[in-house]
Amino acid sequence: MWQKFFALVLLALPLPAFSQGFSVTVLGARGGLEDGNLSAYLVRPLNEDTGVLCDAGTVLNGLEVSEQKNAFQFLDKSNKKTENHVEYVLHNVIRAYLISHSHLDHVGGLVDISPDDNHKPIFALKSVNDVMSRDLFNGEVWPNMGNRGKNPRIGVYEYHDLKPNIATDIPNTSFHVTAYPLSHGGVESSAFLLESKGSAILYLGDTGADAVEKSHKLLQLWQAVAPYLRARKLKGIIIECSYDNSRPIHLLFGHLKSELLLQELTALRNEAGVSLKGLPVIVSHIKPSLTSAEASETRIMRELSSGNIQHVRFIVPIQGEVIKLY
Repeated sequence: MWQKFFALVLLALPLPAFSQGFSVTVLGARGGLEDGNLSAYLVRPLNEDTGVLCDAGTVLNGLEVSEQKNAFQFLDKSNKKTENHVEYVLHNVIRAYLISHSHLDHVGGLVDISPDDNHKPIFALKSVNDVMSRDLFNGEVWPNMGNRGKNPRIGVYEYHDLKPNIATDIPNTSFHVTAYPLSHGGVESSAFLLESKGSAILYLGDTGADAVEKSHKLLQLWQAVAPYLRARKLKGIIIECSYDNSRPIHLLFGHLKSELLLQELTALRNEAGVSLKGLPVIVSHIKPSLTSAEASETRIMRELSSGNIQHVRFIVPIQGEVIKLY
């Protein structure tokens, strides 16, 4: 009888922090060619209505497609009913931008939306913020919407330089973020480890494989992430796979193809020392092909599935859809 009593008491207790999960709304899924559907992932903790946008290749079009697919129903459930979900999400749900690198397919949507955006922080490595303030929001390519660089400074966006391997709180959210440098064909890119209430999600910007880039950046990232895997705190990974295996190494330009992504997941498994079975891996930045009759994601997913010795759960992100990670 006492055993049943204690069992009921345990069931009535709040779930521990490590049960926290994440909602990922795909504002933009593709890499490179497909304007209007470029890398942008709205990440928020489950049961919270504020989050961050990881990269901003597409913003407004992604919000509108997401609204058409009822991705923002959580606002109605949280008593934040509004006739214009798109405007509300832009101004109230997205509390910060995390920019992995300054290539246009990762920042173009931010530029486009900036005249109608509200004051927000941009978190990035210093090298990324330097390029954005010098070469993008510079009063010539586009008005200076930031708080650095040439006058007049409009100041809609406030640059925050992330120091590698050091966690930083994101204001007005439950997140803190740690940035890790990545090698992207001679350009410094970055990964973001987002943590909230004992759980974590890992977002990677564009990256090449260590063997191709002649670097140890991904190995260092896997070493940093390994404890989260061992503690079962890592709820998912968003990582690029731009090309299928037919792409020659010398034409990768700092990106991954299927076999290289599989090799890097094995490297993560080796560093963590635990199985990756069932780990959600969202395959981002797939570049569409203008010459093949078969869709790029079909070929890439076939290759990933056939070589999936780590038994992760590969997910193809689709613009406007919500992926929940538990």
